[in-house]
Parts: sequence; structure tokens; C-alpha cells
Amino acid sequence: MAKFRMIQTGFWHDPKVMEEMTPEDKFFFMYLLTNPQVTQIGIYRITKKQVAFETGFSVETVQLLFERFLNQHKLIRYNAETRELAIKNWAKHNLGRGGKPMLDCIQKELEDVKDRSLIGYIGQFVANESIRELFASFCLQTDDTLTTSGQEEE
Repeated sequence: MAKFRMIQTGFWHDPKVMEEMTPEDKFFFMYLLTNPQVTQIGIYRITKKQVAFETGFSVETVQLLFERFLNQHKLIRYNAETRELAIKNWAKHNLGRGGKPMLDCIQKELEDVKDRSLIGYIGQFVANESIRELFASFCLQTDDTLTTSGQEEE
């Protein structure tokens, strides 16, 4: 599948973007939507150091931006343990069309997600029924082979 991301021009007219975001926030959000790690499902692994390197922000600034986007803007979720990031409205803008190739791509990417709660977080915003069902199937799955951090398998 082609590796490009489309941004709706209405992004700039969104009241949250226009009134609540600083220029730093806007650049950071645009980066989160378009960086090379972004997947079709809007959940991807990325480190804060990597964000700092690719954006030119200091690690401290990136930490503050993450906190702002988590707690103030409420536009992302981030699991520091798995280093996975999920973008809240990704599905609304990017997962409208299904079809076998798209479903296959989504399934493969969902299989790679370690923090399954992020799948539920994105899945609640999926409008396309077949894609929503695929997300739901991953939320219901339990993987007995997974162990908690520091725990050994018997």
C-alpha cells in the first residue's frame, strides 16, 4: 500500500486547532499525523527521542507536548512501556473505506499492536462496519502467550 497520508484542509479550521493550539502544537500534531511510523490504523510505535530528533524539538519540549496532547487536548494515548501511540480521530478521517486489501492491511497492523486497549480506543471511532468488526475482534481476543512486564511464563 502507498505510504502517504492525506490531511483534510478543514484541519486548519477546526476550532480546537484554531483556538486552543499553539504553533508548536500544530506542528507537533501534523508530525504525529504524517511521520514515517504512522500506520493505516493510527497506532504505531515511536519513542520520544525519535520525535525530538525528527522534529528538532528538545526531548523536554517533546515530553511537554506529549503531556499536553494527552491531558489537555486529549487527542492521543501513549503507552510508555510499549512505546505505542494512538491518534484519537484517526479512524474518522482515514478508515472510511474497506475492501479486502484494506482489511488485510488493517488485520496485519492490528496483530502487531501490543497494547490492545489502544485498539479499543481507535475502534470506537470507526464508522465502516467491516473495519469496526475487525477492530472489535482484536479487543475481544486474549493472548495467553503474553506475560506482564517482568513476569516469566510457566
